[in-house]
Amino acid sequence: MSRRSEAILERLHALHPVAIDLSLGRLQALLAKLGHPERRLPPVVHVAGTNGKGSTCAFLRAIAEAAGQRVHVFTSPHLVRFHERIRLAGELVAEELLAATLEEVEAVNAGAAVTVFETITAVALLLYSRVPADLLVLEVGLGGRFDATNVIDPPAAVAITSISMDHMEFLGDSLAGIAREKAGIMKPGVPCATGIQAPEAMAVLEACAAEVGAPLLARDAAWRIGPREGGLRYADAAGALDLPPPGLLGAHQADNAGIAIAALRAWGPAWLTTEAIAQGVARAEWPGRLQRLHGALAAMLPPGWELWLDGGHNAGGGAALAVQAAAWADRPLHILVGMKGTKVVEDFLRPLLPHAATLWAVAEPGQHLATPVERIVAASGGVARPGPTVTAALAALPQEGPPARVLVCGSLYLAGEVLKLDSP
Repeated sequence: MSRRSEAILERLHALHPVAIDLSLGRLQALLAKLGHPERRLPPVVHVAGTNGKGSTCAFLRAIAEAAGQRVHVFTSPHLVRFHERIRLAGELVAEELLAATLEEVEAVNAGAAVTVFETITAVALLLYSRVPADLLVLEVGLGGRFDATNVIDPPAAVAITSISMDHMEFLGDSLAGIAREKAGIMKPGVPCATGIQAPEAMAVLEACAAEVGAPLLARDAAWRIGPREGGLRYADAAGALDLPPPGLLGAHQADNAGIAIAALRAWGPAWLTTEAIAQGVARAEWPGRLQRLHGALAAMLPPGWELWLDGGHNAGGGAALAVQAAAWADRPLHILVGMKGTKVVEDFLRPLLPHAATLWAVAEPGQHLATPVERIVAASGGVARPGPTVTAALAALPQEGPPARVLVCGSLYLAGEVLKLDSP
């Protein structure tokens, strides 16, 4: 982001210094001043959940683009460049256009109270209303019911990915309460696809869907997905599909792919074909989600070693990574963990500890709100060694024995810093 755009965001932050203040009123007032761009969007698939939102968005985008469609995508947070948040008809927003639109929104807002995320959402919606596209994949920032993205007209479809305990300070301290906030994006008559959920969360989703009048397409009830030789098999009332392996690694990605397919099939756009679904599932890409690195950091490791990166950062993310770690039992796994200060470190580490040949606590200098290394060591019961940085930990790894794997995980903010370090 240019200094021009950064200066605008700094000025806007002063208007409402609280970074997260879940409410719709401020943004609705701003959008009214902008002429209601949220009412002039292409068909929207609205995506909420705790884990898997970004991956589900990646599958939705890849399937639509495989069908030749122009796709807008709104996601957060970014990993390396702010522009990753706003994709316009397949391309990341250009710096000049971003800065000009930020200035336009700032001028129209005229000093009224608004959060930075609300402003970014207004900028994105304004751009999406002006640039032609066939689909907008819209990821919820936090929660759902009072998230800034929930100002749109009823979408074509809704997707709710795996729900687990996260952001309790804003969404509540029970799984049922968090699920109720996520369910806030459901709309009357709009199909809502959801995947594997804990029983407590599923009960809430079912009740909210019935209350709102939203058809709920739950995994193993309305649709199924599972492994087959050479890939996946998906099935719903419209029929079965034999699919290639997902482009995103991890057993949990079958669930995210299935949610995307279920949402699109329930909507039923004319462009959706079996071939597009298969190609999209295979082509989906999403940085920082079990991504293998090949750059400067990977070059620090001995020949034959692998370096992997994942932004998983809560109990659900740790559990998903533990499944992949078990599948990696063919060689030693060294795990480097760095987390955001608001996360429950113990819940993330618990399922991973049995799979770690060594565990390292890290915090990068530029990592946003990084948990102190000492806190991670304590949460591991003293098992973790202080990195204290990724490069220092990589240099200190024991290198005797067979080629090993290294997994860096625990935070999307850490993932962004690692991607910068790994750049050639």
